[in-house]
Amino acid sequence: MLEINKNYVLDKDQKPIAVQIPIAEFEKIEEILEDYGLGKLIEEVENDQILDKEKTWQYCRYIL
Repeated sequence: MLEINKNYVLDKDQKPIAVQIPIAEFEKIEEILEDYGLGKLIEEVENDQILDKEKTWQYCRYIL
């Protein structure tokens, strides 16, 4: 599990209102989330129809 070193930001009443984490840890969290999202997208399109070369060109010309 990823260990996250966090510092709490407190308001004037000493109630936590935010958290600070090191940039390197933030970037690692971003990477993990992006990998997870990409994995979910791959699962979603796993059974989609695959276009042959000609149909792909036709589709590209249509959307451009």
